[in-house]
Amino acid sequence: MNKIPTLFLRDPDDRKRTLPDVHPDCRWVVDGEGTPTRKYDGTCVMLDENGVWWARREVRPGRTRPPGYQPVMTDEVTGKTVGWEPIAQSAYARYHAEALTEGPRHPGTYELIGPKINGNPEKVRGHELVPHAEADVLDVPRDFDGLREWLLAHPQYEGIVWHHPDGRRAKLKHRDFA
Repeated sequence: MNKIPTLFLRDPDDRKRTLPDVHPDCRWVVDGEGTPTRKYDGTCVMLDENGVWWARREVRPGRTRPPGYQPVMTDEVTGKTVGWEPIAQSAYARYHAEALTEGPRHPGTYELIGPKINGNPEKVRGHELVPHAEADVLDVPRDFDGLREWLLAHPQYEGIVWHHPDGRRAKLKHRDFA
């Protein structure tokens, strides 16, 4: 799980804002490649090939990594390390356990959503695991102005994640334009 680059470059004076310039690693999106899917607003978890559940965790520079933490990458700009911690020690362990009551799961990544996750922006009744591989496919424009207009008109979506057939991904969040 590498950090997904944002489709447009961030304003160096206000990192919360995006500029109309396409991120060099994401040019393929505006060139019409990849499939746009809904970005759910929850927290990322993963079931590995050994049947072990992990929670995504960012560790800030200078902070101690939790026991069993598996780092994946460090952001060169922020210095934050992104990786996985055992779900049992995660702050979301209880809600994850509630979500597991629904059917069998296959190895892969999921979005844990629900009443106790991020204020429940997805407005679901109970805690659920949404497989990222099964996210809703969206019909969206691929230019800066069109995407800004689309995202601002659809505040119920946290954002969009594009999936390239070769495994690359790109994202854009509603809040990138707020």
